[in-house]
Amino acid sequence: MSTNVWPTESTRRKLCRRCRDRLTRFRRPITRNSEQFTAAETRESFLFVSPAVLLMILLILVPVVGTLVTSLYRDVGYLPKQLSFPSNYLRLFTDIHFWQALQFTVLFVVISVSVELVLGLVFALLLNETLPGRGLLRVMLLLPWAIPNAVSARVWELAYNYEFGVLNFLLSSSGISQAGVNWLGSSTGAMVAVLIADIWKMTPFVTIILLAGLSSIPRDIYRQAAVDGATPYQRFYHITIRLLKPALVVALLFRTIDCIRVFDLLYVLTGGGPGGSTTSLSLYAYRFYLAGDFGYGSTVSVVVFLLAFVLGLAYIRLASFSEALR
Repeated sequence: MSTNVWPTESTRRKLCRRCRDRLTRFRRPITRNSEQFTAAETRESFLFVSPAVLLMILLILVPVVGTLVTSLYRDVGYLPKQLSFPSNYLRLFTDIHFWQALQFTVLFVVISVSVELVLGLVFALLLNETLPGRGLLRVMLLLPWAIPNAVSARVWELAYNYEFGVLNFLLSSSGISQAGVNWLGSSTGAMVAVLIADIWKMTPFVTIILLAGLSSIPRDIYRQAAVDGATPYQRFYHITIRLLKPALVVALLFRTIDCIRVFDLLYVLTGGGPGGSTTSLSLYAYRFYLAGDFGYGSTVSVVVFLLAFVLGLAYIRLASFSEALR
């Protein structure tokens, strides 16, 4: 005669109720109204926060205010300062080289960030799968990003060398071009060269951000969508892209601001040439600082800051909008 060893439904409910009561007894949330904080605790909180606030003021606010004030003056070499507002800003409208640098900066930002986002998403999707040797692939992908910018630019400068560069050697060995390509000798070639160098180095950074976003998406959502009959395209667009929007916005902001203020790559690789075709706004401002025209150089730097500031506000809007969609 077999006996039923499983507890009945009523017994299970009693056990669950008892367990829940015990857990509630030991896990009572400790709530405290913000008004109950004492003055001593408030002072202690400000004491812990003050070093970070002072560091931000010293490293961010003071240079920004100093640059803004300097842009209001005619500050050239050893000549006495003269308040010349708004002559420095009016000079921007008639400066052909400034508009050339702005055009290059915008073009560099659009192409570089777009390609890096696409490649970063592709690599992140591949590394998010259970592939053999995935850990080794992640380490190899991080190597270009770990190299300092100046060293990376010097490596690419040697690779682009017309006489003994690796790229021309590969072109001549494969029979594509026996004469080789003067990569840095033309405006188009130099533009392509700096874009390749920047995309090669910074795509791993975008991949890391997007891979972190993909790792936070539960796998159960994909399985449930597949059970409901969703196609791979629908799962990619309605699940992956929608849930990955915050990470995409973060990557977009970081890379856009970084491309706006790009300096070291261009300084080492092309020096802004040929003919100023690869001169960014940061490199253009540096030339005026080097020549002693601190007033106009600060004015160009203010333009760079305003571009980054506007994009920062756009990031806040996009981030809040993405959270609202979720």
